[in-house]
Amino acid sequence: MKAIRIHAYGGPEVLLFEDAPRPRLAEGDVLVRVHAAGINPVDWKIRQGYLRETIPYPLPFIPGWDLSGVVEEIGPGAAGFAAGFSVGDAVYARPDIARDGAYAECIAVRASELARKPKTIGHVEAAGVPLAGITAWQALFEVAGLSAGQSVLIHAASGGVGSFAVQFATWKGARVLATASAANHELVRGLGADTVIDYRTTRFEEMARDVDVVFDTIGGETQERSWGVLKPGGIQVSIVSPPSEETAKARGVRAGYLFIGPNAPILSEIARLIDEGRVRPIIGEVLPLSEARRAHELSQTGHAKGKIVLTVAG
Repeated sequence: MKAIRIHAYGGPEVLLFEDAPRPRLAEGDVLVRVHAAGINPVDWKIRQGYLRETIPYPLPFIPGWDLSGVVEEIGPGAAGFAAGFSVGDAVYARPDIARDGAYAECIAVRASELARKPKTIGHVEAAGVPLAGITAWQALFEVAGLSAGQSVLIHAASGGVGSFAVQFATWKGARVLATASAANHELVRGLGADTVIDYRTTRFEEMARDVDVVFDTIGGETQERSWGVLKPGGIQVSIVSPPSEETAKARGVRAGYLFIGPNAPILSEIARLIDEGRVRPIIGEVLPLSEARRAHELSQTGHAKGKIVLTVAG
């Protein structure tokens, strides 16, 4: 099969489009023919070797942990865990990041990690959902406990995670404040944000005060400045770096950090919301699998609008 493989850590040039062995199914696995694979910042961070001590990948390996495709084979012991999946079913997933990924024509995925693809969108759109959708869902609802009537400040609201966070918070009935460049204000308002702040011309502290939740997708100075907009007892949740527990305690607020794993039940709930027309993935760029290097270069700018997706099969 054709795949993108990494034989050594480094820049985008280490992504090689080449022939690779077809995945072998372990106990409980399903073989999925990949139609599209989503790009996420964690992909290029792993490519650079930033996680090599946490996850010791055997070289060469296939990156990419966002996918939409079709079940091709039910592996040994998977039938009891496959939730009724059959060959030919359309599925999507954020699979185990410690295994070979989805920049390939086929991938072996644990049956328990798969959810049925939303019926109302195609594979390209569906491939942009899993990692970003699970991240936004867990950050807002499981870590922050966001509920109707509360307020939330969402940073980088036009990005993959941010765009889902705006829609989920709006669906929940929260008041949404969001940061984005002026070029993306119309998009973010269309997703449901009540207030959109141009971070290039306005300090968000001037417009966001006494919010219940800050969702930090940027880190650094943005994370530090965000403490000041929280109300007493509020929470800042980051997906970039753990916010200081010491600072949170001194300010009378809370800190949260999230690094997600596979979560098929959340994907099933998101699929329902998509099919009901309440949520939609924002796709900014679509490239063929052979142009994975270009996709990584775009992702590394940090200014991608929505999700970048690679097309793999029909």
